[in-house]
Amino acid sequence: MSTAAPARPTPLQVDLARHVAEDIVARRYLPGDHLSEETLAAAYKVSRTPVRGALRLLAAQGLITHRPNSGYTVADNAAAGTLLIESAGPTQNELYRRLIDDRASRGLPETFTERELLQRYGAPRSVLAKTLLQLSADGLIEKRKGHGWQFAPSLESAEALSESYRFRMTIECAGLLEPTFRLDRPALARMRAAHEALIQRDDADISATDFFALNASFHELLARFSGNRYILQAVQQQNQLRRLEEHAAFYRDARFVNSSSEHLQIIDALESGDQEWAAQLMRRHLKASLQAS
Repeated sequence: MSTAAPARPTPLQVDLARHVAEDIVARRYLPGDHLSEETLAAAYKVSRTPVRGALRLLAAQGLITHRPNSGYTVADNAAAGTLLIESAGPTQNELYRRLIDDRASRGLPETFTERELLQRYGAPRSVLAKTLLQLSADGLIEKRKGHGWQFAPSLESAEALSESYRFRMTIECAGLLEPTFRLDRPALARMRAAHEALIQRDDADISATDFFALNASFHELLARFSGNRYILQAVQQQNQLRRLEEHAAFYRDARFVNSSSEHLQIIDALESGDQEWAAQLMRRHLKASLQAS
């Protein structure tokens, strides 16, 4: 079987090749490990055809080797290698990030059609369809009743983002000091475990969606502890509004380790019964996030 890379690999082949390369560098696949089409197709939830193309790309780059009647194995020096491949159009991951960045910078209108995106980004229709599905699943876009798509409501400017953080400093810190505040220790222990698990994960394993979900659930949990329905509603609304900007910020300058460590400090203060110190830590945490945005 030839290991020559196709002249114009499809975006899906490139995406798969990059995922496998990242896993090799992260040593999930070790030198000498056999890479079968069937196993990889199941792992990355695709058919065997694009996997076959991705393996050819990796072999052409020297990250894996092919032997007749034996298949593909990870090369001895693969973990030190890099993958340099250009596709015939943006991959799903690339298009996802470009759409988020362009909307966050207001370079993309709130409403749009698939035809407009095809013309603007030059992505294959299949890649665009999967990207829109992913954005919809992540709560960033929704189908319009008539025609096309629309982005979910978000913070429409840098000024609005700043106002949001200052509002949250007021509301969330006050929530920790409410006379009706009641700590649910088992729920807080589960939140601690989730943060500690995230910090231990490799950067490549953490997506913007994973991080935002944990981040939002942390702030909402503390708002629930306040016992004040209006504080909880305000935090839930802010979580929805900041979803797009938080996703865009994750790719620009991921703060997930620092942010998670700051959350753990707040959890420490609450577990020790010091709500005043937890409120001060919350203000410091939100201020640091604003400065990083």
